[in-house]
Amino acid sequence: MKSNLSYLKNDIPASIVVFFVAIPLCLGIALASGAPLFSGLIAGIIGGIVVGAISGSEVGVSGPAAGLAAIVLAAISSLGGYQNFLVAVVLGGVIQILFGVLRAGIIGYYFPSSVIKGMLTGIGIIIILKQIPHFFGWDADPEGDFAFLQLDGENTFSEIFSSLNHISLGPTVIALIALGILILWSTVLSKKAKIFQLVQGPLVAVVVGIIFYAVTKGSSSISFSANQLVSVPVPEDTASFLAQFSFPNFSAITNPEIWVVAFTIALVASLETLLCVEATDKLDPEKRVTPTNRELLAQGTGNVLSGLIGGLPITQVIVRSSANIQSGNKTKMSAIIHGFLLLISVILIPRLLNMIPLSVLAAILFIVGYKLAKPALFKTMYDLGWKQFVPFIVTVLGIIFIDLLIGLALGLLVGIVVVLIKSYQNSHFLHIEGEDVDDNTIKMTLAEQVTFFHKGAILKELDNLPEDSFLELDVRKTRYLDNDIIEILDDFSYKAKIRNITIKLISERGTVVNPPSYLEFFRLTPKKELYKTLGDVSR
Repeated sequence: MKSNLSYLKNDIPASIVVFFVAIPLCLGIALASGAPLFSGLIAGIIGGIVVGAISGSEVGVSGPAAGLAAIVLAAISSLGGYQNFLVAVVLGGVIQILFGVLRAGIIGYYFPSSVIKGMLTGIGIIIILKQIPHFFGWDADPEGDFAFLQLDGENTFSEIFSSLNHISLGPTVIALIALGILILWSTVLSKKAKIFQLVQGPLVAVVVGIIFYAVTKGSSSISFSANQLVSVPVPEDTASFLAQFSFPNFSAITNPEIWVVAFTIALVASLETLLCVEATDKLDPEKRVTPTNRELLAQGTGNVLSGLIGGLPITQVIVRSSANIQSGNKTKMSAIIHGFLLLISVILIPRLLNMIPLSVLAAILFIVGYKLAKPALFKTMYDLGWKQFVPFIVTVLGIIFIDLLIGLALGLLVGIVVVLIKSYQNSHFLHIEGEDVDDNTIKMTLAEQVTFFHKGAILKELDNLPEDSFLELDVRKTRYLDNDIIEILDDFSYKAKIRNITIKLISERGTVVNPPSYLEFFRLTPKKELYKTLGDVSR
């Protein structure tokens, strides 16, 4: 078995792509969260290096999450400052570690595949929609705001229409050039020679973007304004660099609100991580399975460290993870290297990073979004039938028009309703034998598991039985029969006498005609005594 280092030729190019995707998202999520810009970079660095090293995922990338931005924004205000909030981040990490110890990672397995696919597709569409304004140089909303109702008062679609009225020539031109490079690289050049696989298209697009910015700087028609470029904090010296770190105010740990926020962060971050793990495992070409409890331990450790030095909460994130997979990574080294690239670049070359046009990064994210939300997937899900398509499309629409977590909740709710409907339909199998009305035999076979969800279906069939009929009730395959169903049968036995319906109960114990008590038959009476009393009777 090869070591991780033997795949560096795949992982280093992928890490560079993830690095370029991560920079604007780390900064944008910090801005959307009302936190210092450097806090997003801290979370990205720790998410890459620390969480990447501990995690069992070979494809997942962790960092600050857009899904937590609203929670962070509200918490900083309600807790009385950022340093008090950092206490909640540390405590949230400890709670996540506890979740991992208690083996809570299994929760992610209870989300239907249709909902997970809906999540990937919805995020892909959101990425494209949110990057359109940045593509045209209209940057009124931060990169990390993925909610439908935005921080600047616009919504996803009104922001797009506004951007079309404020198109900037320079950002748009280089965005189109970058998009052309990316498409040419992935569809033509990467198939021509190995060098085009080692040197990724996004790196070339970014380099061309920096050159374009440098050449056009000072031009009145196609120059860039500050808000159209990456904006990494630039410290003047070592002291100012170290001053960017914040530390928790542990004297506030007795505040009950901090514990509420900590538990909220732990719960939401864990859920988002587990769902991302499910999604990335599906995207992984090698179909590896991530150990979910270990992932919670890794995320918890990352959040403890991030909170201790002033970083935002961390989760595994689908945008960076999918970019990692699409770039051909093989092992977790790509996530770890991307973390080191973030660390080195913010220390050594922040001014160079600030020459990267956001519209070029928007073009890179367009490709990521399209690969997540290919139109063919909608047809595939539709062809699978309504039981798969409805939860899928509800999840997609919920993510686009509300936000990620609510979209997932709606998709899961619809998935549960679909299960209940099918459970209702499949609780029993009913058919009528014989054409003679005077000798009407009706056979009802109950399913292997019959619960209170099936009450309506079974009760409806029993009430529709014609008078003077003969019902064969077969429970030989039934392994669990809910008490609610037994009570229905007991109640129906009284109606059956009035309507002259004979009931023949067939079970593994034997055959009984018109048992006096179904409750005793199924629950109370020992087998030998029951048959001694009722006998083995056949029609």
